[in-house]
Amino acid sequence: MIDFNVPPYVGNELKYVEEAVVKNRKLCGDGPFTKKCSEWLENKTGTSKALLTTSCTHATELAALLTDIKEGDEVIMPSYTFVSTADAFVLRGAKAVFVDIRPDTMNIDENKIEEAITEKTRAIVPVHYAGVSCEMDKIMDLAHKYNLYVIEDAAQGVMSTYKGQALGTIGDFGCYSFHETKNYSMGEGGALLIRNPEYIERAEIIREKGTNRAKFFRGQIDKYTWVDAGSSYLPGDMNAAYLYGQLEAADQIFDDRMSSWNLYYKLLKPLEDQGKIELPTVPEGCTHNAHMFYIKAKDLEERTNLIHFLKENGIQAVFHYIPLHSAPAGKQFGRFQGEDVYTTKESERLARLPMYYGLKEEQIQYVVEKIKEFYQ
Repeated sequence: MIDFNVPPYVGNELKYVEEAVVKNRKLCGDGPFTKKCSEWLENKTGTSKALLTTSCTHATELAALLTDIKEGDEVIMPSYTFVSTADAFVLRGAKAVFVDIRPDTMNIDENKIEEAITEKTRAIVPVHYAGVSCEMDKIMDLAHKYNLYVIEDAAQGVMSTYKGQALGTIGDFGCYSFHETKNYSMGEGGALLIRNPEYIERAEIIREKGTNRAKFFRGQIDKYTWVDAGSSYLPGDMNAAYLYGQLEAADQIFDDRMSSWNLYYKLLKPLEDQGKIELPTVPEGCTHNAHMFYIKAKDLEERTNLIHFLKENGIQAVFHYIPLHSAPAGKQFGRFQGEDVYTTKESERLARLPMYYGLKEEQIQYVVEKIKEFYQ
């Protein structure tokens, strides 16, 4: 079986885990490797502050707390996303307002956002699907016009850019994922990127159970205490050590995945030219990170048959999100603004192909061979 995903492993991960456990004897949060990961993210992206978290879900929850999202507020986002995008705000009592997507990128349609804005709207949450950026200039213009926060769900966007800016650094806050399915992994983990330095101190406090413990460890105060409502969003340093082994080799992982992505595209382009499938679109001004390679079949029935055919031939291909507005909780905690022209239709056509660091060229050739066989 050619797996859909294999968690990345470069070589130094276990050495650093051993260093964290044996040499540093520091397993809890904000140890040496946590700080190294944060510094790497800050240097790579140019953000004011990067705080490692236990998940991208928790990074988004932290952003919701920092923006004081509360009951009765509305937050605009696509319906084609993972549940965490909505959960972070629903937990605060807000309503998720779903907007249709663009069929080319599967990202939120920037031209449908303004009609969803009401006096209750507090934030826009663009989701950079497959590591390909949303149209951030238009989204930021709307945010400034209506005085809204922008919280980027860049779970899939580490090492991607929009007009030269790292995804996650354009809005007020950016949220990364280091789940085992992502390009860079610590098993479960994430990071919150903060653009405005004014939010850093409160973010540290909320992340550290509502205490000013971070200032205590920096020697800025002689004791720490409970100063705000908060929670525990700190990953263990052992997990951060594993992640750092990959961040060190970020370009190596990037190049490997991009080679796989480009080979898929090259080999499958004839099928697209014949009108049998559609391939991913990367708009001008966007650089992606080869997080995902997907194709679009004609409809749900064809996609189902394709995935089944590939499985019979030892290939694990999978579909992706079920639109949130069609889920029971989506109907309870959200509403769809306007007409669902593309969200459901396009989600039912999309099939994701195996993509991971170390995927072999002959494996990709075999996957493409079987897809071509299906469409003969």
